[in-house]
Amino acid sequence: MHRLMLALARFMAIAGGAVLSLLILLTCISITGRLLNGLFHGDWMESIAPGFSAWVLGLGVGPVNGDFELVEAGVAFAIFAFLPLCQITSGHAAVDIVANHFPSWLSRFLRAATEVVFAVVLVLIAERLFEGMMSKKGYGETTFLLQFPIWWAYAASLAGAVVAAVVAVYMAVVRCYESLTGRVLIHDGVETGT
Repeated sequence: MHRLMLALARFMAIAGGAVLSLLILLTCISITGRLLNGLFHGDWMESIAPGFSAWVLGLGVGPVNGDFELVEAGVAFAIFAFLPLCQITSGHAAVDIVANHFPSWLSRFLRAATEVVFAVVLVLIAERLFEGMMSKKGYGETTFLLQFPIWWAYAASLAGAVVAAVVAVYMAVVRCYESLTGRVLIHDGVETGT
């Protein structure tokens, strides 16, 4: 079961990384287009090469239309896509200054309690995203420039949120079992000695 969950988490992280890479490329192209557009609209370029300047501008050099809308939707998906891997590898930030001095049973209990809280929160987020998606779909809302349905962005984020919730519930069950039995099922370097 752990291999399946880890593979699912890694797949989502790779998908999130691919989307983030495409968004970086899109942003670079848009910024370059915006700079070139400003350059070719400038007095200096129009005075030394007006024909060339008009030709380049006629090609459509400029920022990517709707780049902010695409970045907004893509980053939301990427954030949710990275959560499952962070959850299954215990990659969340933790402050262990005091907890390092707790007895191992208390550390295991606190770790299980934390995983349960994460699971509850991620399930709630997934449920709220679903409700928001259905609301946006029902009203037929679209983005301002590209006019693509807003619910598409919600659906993409929901996919990551559902996987994050499933992985979080799995990890909560594992950590509760570890807390009750004292056996470590998943070693990730955070557990304390018995």
